[in-house]
Amino acid sequence: QVQLVESGGGLVQAGGSLRLSCTASGRTFSSSAMGWFRQVPGKEREFVATINWSGRNTYYTDSVKGRFTISRDNAKNTMYLQMNSLKPEDTAVYYCAARAGFLEAAQSKTNYHYWGQGTQVTVSS
Repeated sequence: QVQLVESGGGLVQAGGSLRLSCTASGRTFSSSAMGWFRQVPGKEREFVATINWSGRNTYYTDSVKGRFTISRDNAKNTMYLQMNSLKPEDTAVYYCAARAGFLEAAQSKTNYHYWGQGTQVTVSS
C-alpha cells in the first residue's frame, strides 16, 4: 500500500522556522515529481511548492518565494519543505503529494495521484 507521511509540523512564533518532511512507502517516487500544498478551513487546498524528479527544477507560489525551500532525497524516498521567516498567514494544514510516473513538476493539485494525511503548521503573531 502506497503511503505518504508528513512530519515536522507544529506551533512556532512569527519569524521562526520549521522543516516539514514527507516520507513515502509502498513504492519509490524517485521518478515522480512531488509537491507541497496547504489548506485552511473553508478554503480550497492551494499550491505551495513543487519539485521535479531529480530536484533540479523547483517552483513556488509567490507568497513563499525567498522564504520556503523544497528539496528531496531520492535515496531516502523523502521530500522536504524548509520554511523560514514564517508568518501567521502561513498557518494551515500542509499536505505532500506525488505525481506517480510523471517526471516534471506541476502546480495544479489535479495532477497529483497520492496524498499524505497532512500536518498542522500554526504560526502565532
